[in-house]
Amino acid sequence: MNISKTLLICAGVLMLTACATKDYSAESLKHYTAKQLLTTGEQALAKHNYKDSIKYLEAIDALYPFDPEAKQSQIDVIYAYYKAEDYASALGAADRYIHLYPSGEHTDYAYYVKGLVNFEKDRTWLQRIHPTHAEELDLSTLQDSFVDFETLIKLFPKSVYAKDAEKRMLHIRDLLASRELQTAKFYFDRKAYIAAANRASYIIKHLEGAPQVLDALKIMFKSYRALGAEKQANDVLRILQMNFPKEHV
Repeated sequence: MNISKTLLICAGVLMLTACATKDYSAESLKHYTAKQLLTTGEQALAKHNYKDSIKYLEAIDALYPFDPEAKQSQIDVIYAYYKAEDYASALGAADRYIHLYPSGEHTDYAYYVKGLVNFEKDRTWLQRIHPTHAEELDLSTLQDSFVDFETLIKLFPKSVYAKDAEKRMLHIRDLLASRELQTAKFYFDRKAYIAAANRASYIIKHLEGAPQVLDALKIMFKSYRALGAEKQANDVLRILQMNFPKEHV
């Protein structure tokens, strides 16, 4: 079998898998009570049978939207969609929960899963297996993920997810800084010194604490020197010497 045919078959399997999560009618489950649907859905979730879990959990919202089980099913289905890698539905379910229960018992969890989804949704399976290089990532989704975790910590500082969210924010910060530094170097090497200085400045202003700050300061200094902007270059040099006294440009 040639490669192109194999890829087409794989793509077809993926499409069928993606569509399968919603290949059902809630009406076909109306003989279940809300409690039975929740129990069955959570049991399927525990067994990693995400397709069936989603089916039962979504049916609660359709058939019994005002029953107490509906609220729990709405939070469970966020995780089920996330684990099924149906990221668009996971984000939709999380946003809906946050809108309905802005200060709810599990709203912190909805923000947490949003952060996880936005970090992972545009990565290929190869990028998940191997260490991710910053240049391969979508900056917009990384920034969305950062904001999700930041909002979680701001609104729910005592959340059980806050500490892990903070660690993930630091990791995202470093990835963003690495990407910006690569771009700054790209511009500097091509003698686009204003663009290089602007990119480096972004790291210093918005990604404070990242390991790339030192190199960003050096690029700013060299860029201003190359532009003949001695005052700006000297200002950057003072900041560099103050924060990194052992470094030499």
